[in-house]
Amino acid sequence: MSKKILITPRSFGKTSNVPFEMLDKYNYELIKNDTGKKYNEDELLEIIEDFDGIIVGLDPITERVLEKGKKLRVVSKYGVGLDNIDLETAKKLGVKVTYTPGANNESVADFAFALMLTLSRKISKLDEIVRNNRWEKKIGTEVYGKTIGIIGTGAIGKGVAGRATGFNMEILAYDLYPNEAFANRIGMKYVDKKTLLEKSDFITLHVPLTDEMYHFIDSEELNMMKDSAILINTSRGGIVNEDALYNALKYNKIAGAALDVYETEPPTNNRLLELDNILLSSHCGASTVDATNRMGVMAVEGLVSVLEGMEPKYLAK
Repeated sequence: MSKKILITPRSFGKTSNVPFEMLDKYNYELIKNDTGKKYNEDELLEIIEDFDGIIVGLDPITERVLEKGKKLRVVSKYGVGLDNIDLETAKKLGVKVTYTPGANNESVADFAFALMLTLSRKISKLDEIVRNNRWEKKIGTEVYGKTIGIIGTGAIGKGVAGRATGFNMEILAYDLYPNEAFANRIGMKYVDKKTLLEKSDFITLHVPLTDEMYHFIDSEELNMMKDSAILINTSRGGIVNEDALYNALKYNKIAGAALDVYETEPPTNNRLLELDNILLSSHCGASTVDATNRMGVMAVEGLVSVLEGMEPKYLAK
């Protein structure tokens, strides 16, 4: 009997057929999410019981889902963030969890910088003006030569830092595990959280969502920032307290923010949508042909390695 595989990410195999060609070699029965949105827990509970493996995006692989998946042997994350997977329960049940480190680093770093430039120069508003047959100017701010604060200097944070050197920016960083060798090589300086928040013109977040990082940016942190500061979050929504951010933006405690991620996705009825000093996107940091191709191949490699009795290259601890 062929093994049954659930594929939930909507972009999987969209830019290249290679991931499906790799799966076809093993004659797996493939079921792809065609709902146009990520599954919620109840939807997964209805279908998970029959699957041997799952390639998953942001869908919630909770304790209940894992326990219901009696045949489940592997959860292969199409990406790097594992906060939507109950790793403790997976380990307890003997379900292997693989992931795709490095696949989307450059794409997310590009996107963070693109958000910074778009917001600082009000590009989206200028586009709207011209499309509405108006001819007005919007006064923005330069990025070149300013100070950027990078919270989290893993692969994506380092990618943003590298891009910032091309804009001759002063680069400040905060990380519990500083990479001094990298910092010395590009002229980045590690500082404490308070110093970074107070001195940075642009603050960009590149940390995982853990219990310690939940609401890492809250009212206290927002009050430390310059009133001209711009906050960018392309990591996970829960890192920023959205109620506190709403108040900071509404009352001009900071100049602006750009979010690709939210505490609840999609951010339906979110008060942030009412504001005009925030730039919003739909969790698209990794949505490039390049990253999608890499993530697809690596996710299949992780899945197949477990189902075919091989050692996965990237196994979550």
